[in-house]
Amino acid sequence: MVTRNGERSFHGDSHESGTFSVEENPASRTMTIEDEDHGDGGRRLDSDDKLPSVEMIFKGQVEPSWREQLTIRAFVVSFVLGVLFTFIVMKLNLTTGIIPSLNVSAGLLGFFFLKSWTKLMEKSGLLKQPFTRQENTVIQTCVVATSGIAFSGGFGSYLFGMSSTVAGQSSETNAAQNTKDPSLSWIIGFLFAVSFLGLFSVLPLRKIMIIDYKLTYPSGTATAHLINSFHTPQGAKLAKKQVRTLGKFFSFSFLWGFFQWFFTAGDGCGFVNFPTFGLKAFDNRFYFDFSATYVGVGMICPYLINISVLVGAILSWGLMWPLIKNRKGDWYSSELSESSLHGLQGYRVFISIAMILGDGLYNFIKVLGRTIQGFIKQYKKKEVIPVTERDSPQKVSNSYDDEVRTKLFLKDGIPMWVSFAGYVAIAAVSMGVIPKIFHQMKWYYVLVIYIVAPALAFCNAYGAGLTDWSLASTYGKLAIFAIGAWAGESHGGVLAGLAACGVMMNIVSTASDLMQDFKTGYMTRSSPRSMFFSQIIGTAMGCLISPCVFWLFYKAFKDLGSPESQYPAPYAAVYRSMSILGVEGFGALPDHCLTLCYVFFFGAIIINLIRDTIAKKWAKYIPLPMAMAIPFYLGSYFAIDMCVGSLILFIWGKLNKAKADAFGPAVASGLICGDGIWTLPSSILALAGVQPPICMKFLSRGTNSMVDKFLSS
Repeated sequence: MVTRNGERSFHGDSHESGTFSVEENPASRTMTIEDEDHGDGGRRLDSDDKLPSVEMIFKGQVEPSWREQLTIRAFVVSFVLGVLFTFIVMKLNLTTGIIPSLNVSAGLLGFFFLKSWTKLMEKSGLLKQPFTRQENTVIQTCVVATSGIAFSGGFGSYLFGMSSTVAGQSSETNAAQNTKDPSLSWIIGFLFAVSFLGLFSVLPLRKIMIIDYKLTYPSGTATAHLINSFHTPQGAKLAKKQVRTLGKFFSFSFLWGFFQWFFTAGDGCGFVNFPTFGLKAFDNRFYFDFSATYVGVGMICPYLINISVLVGAILSWGLMWPLIKNRKGDWYSSELSESSLHGLQGYRVFISIAMILGDGLYNFIKVLGRTIQGFIKQYKKKEVIPVTERDSPQKVSNSYDDEVRTKLFLKDGIPMWVSFAGYVAIAAVSMGVIPKIFHQMKWYYVLVIYIVAPALAFCNAYGAGLTDWSLASTYGKLAIFAIGAWAGESHGGVLAGLAACGVMMNIVSTASDLMQDFKTGYMTRSSPRSMFFSQIIGTAMGCLISPCVFWLFYKAFKDLGSPESQYPAPYAAVYRSMSILGVEGFGALPDHCLTLCYVFFFGAIIINLIRDTIAKKWAKYIPLPMAMAIPFYLGSYFAIDMCVGSLILFIWGKLNKAKADAFGPAVASGLICGDGIWTLPSSILALAGVQPPICMKFLSRGTNSMVDKFLSS
C-alpha cells in the first residue's frame, strides 16, 4: 500500500492529516500505492503542547482496565468491519495497487456501531459497561491489523507473483520450479508463520520510542486526536453527521456498481470501457471509467499525488510507449505479444521498477540519515536508553496530559521475556514451516532473515516515528535480490526471492504498525496490553479473512492477473520481474531498456533531491517519482478518476471549506466502501454462473458499419 504522510500523505498512505503509502501498507495508517510509505513528516501533532488539556476533559471518567477494554462486542464489530475493509483493500490491490488509509473510516464506523449498540442496551436496561475511547481504540487497531494483512500478505504483489498466471507473462527459464499457484491451505499457513514475528521484534522498545524519545508518529497521533474528539459531546454530534454522510454515499456507490454490472456481459463491455476522449485515446488507456472507488481515493489523496499520477500517465502512455511501439521489429521482435516481458511490456514494467527503486533508495537513505541524526541528538542530550521498563522514567514533559498518559503507559507493562520468548518460538516454528511450503526457501535463508530483521524493524519503526514513512517494501525488495541471488537461477531463486520478500516485509511492516498503535493508545490512555492483544487478534483474523476473500476473487474471476482483465494485479508482475532481474541479471531486459532504466532511476533520485533542497513553496509543484511510476504499467484511467475526485473536493472547498474539511473524508470513504463491498455480491454472482443481461460496447463508425453488414447478411 505513495504516502508521504503529510506531504505525500494520503490519509493516509490519505487525507492530508494522514499518510500516503505507495503500496505498502494499506489499511495500516497510510495510504498506499504500492510500495514504500513515503512521508514528509505529515502533521506533527505530538503531544498537546499548544492545545488545551485533553485529559482534563475525561478526568471524571473511570478508566477501564486493560481486560475491560478487550470486549467481545468490540471484536464482533472489528470482525464485521475487518471483512468489509478486506474486500476494499483486496479490490484495490488487484486493480491499481493504490490503497488509501481506512483508519478514519474504521474509527468512525467503530464509534457509530458501538455507540448505537450501547444506546440500545442502555434503553433496555442491559448496559453493563459504557462505551469508552479506549474501546474505540481497540476497534480501530484490530480493524487496521485485520485489513492490513490483505496488503502485507502480498495478494496483489509478491504472493500472487508466484503463480503460473503471472509467470506465464514472461519467458523465464526454469519457470516450473519458480511457480506456486495459490491454495487456501498454504497461504493461511504462510501468513500465520510470518505475520506475528514483527509484533515481538520491537515490543521491548515501546517505552524508549514513545516515552524516552517521544517520537511523533504523525499518523498514530492524528488517529488518537480523532478518537478523542469522537468521545466529546461536540465530536459525537459531528461524528453522527459524518456517519450519515458516509452512509448516503456508501449506498449511492453500491447501487452505482450494481447498475453498471447489468451492462458488462462480455469482454470490453460496460461503462468501465467508455471512450471518454475518443477511441484512439482509449487504446492508449486515456479514459474515465466511472469508478466511484478512485473518485473517492482522489478526494483523499493530496492534489500533488493525483497530478503526479496523471503526469506519469501522459509521459508514459502519451509519449514513450507509442514511440517505443514504433520501434517494434528493431528494439524487440515483432513476433512477441504485447504482454511479453521481452517486448513492449518489458519496457513498461522495468522502467516502472527503476523509478520505484530510485525513489525507494533515496528515501531509504534519507530516513536512515534522519534516524542516525535522532540517535546523535539523543546521545548529545545524554539520554541513556533504559535496559528495562522497570527503570525510572525520565521526565519528558511537565504537562498534565503527559503525566497521566505516561503513568498508565508504564503501569500495564509487558515483560521483556514475553517478547524474546515469543520471537524465538515463532521464528523456530517458521523455520520449520516455510521450507515445507516453499522447498526453494531453505531453513538457513529464513534464519538469516530472522537474525537481521529485528535491527531493520527497529530502524523502520524509529524512522516511521520521525517521518511517518514505513519503508517495509524497500526492505522486502532487498530480500528479493539478496535471497534470490543466493539461491540462484537453477535452484528456484525467483520463487525464493518472492517468499523472502514476504517474510521480511511482514516483520518490518507490523513492527512500525505496532508502534503507531502504541502511540495512539498512549494518547487515548489505552493500555499497551490491550493494544498488543488487539493487534494480535486483528492479525489472526486477517490471516483467515484475507486468504478467503482472495480465494473468492481467484475463483470468481478466471482471468485474474491478466494485463487486460478487470483485476490485472499489476504489482504481481512487477515483483516477479524484480525477482527475475535479481536472479537472471540485466540479460532479462529488452534492447535499450537498461539505458532507459538508468535514466529513470537517477531521474527519480534527482527529482527527490530537488524537492528537498528548494523552497517548500516551489517543491509542492514538483511531481513525486513514486506516484509517477504507477501508471507506467497500468495507464491513466484511474489517474483521471482520481483527478475528478480532486476537482470535486477543490470546488467544494471553494464553496464551503469548513464542510469540505469536515465531510470530505466521509464522502470519500462512502464512495470507496460502497463500490468495494459490491465486489462481494458480484463475485458470488460470478461463482454462481449468473451473467449480466446486456453488453454495452463502443465501436468506431467503420467497425460498426462492418458489424451491421455482417448481421444483415
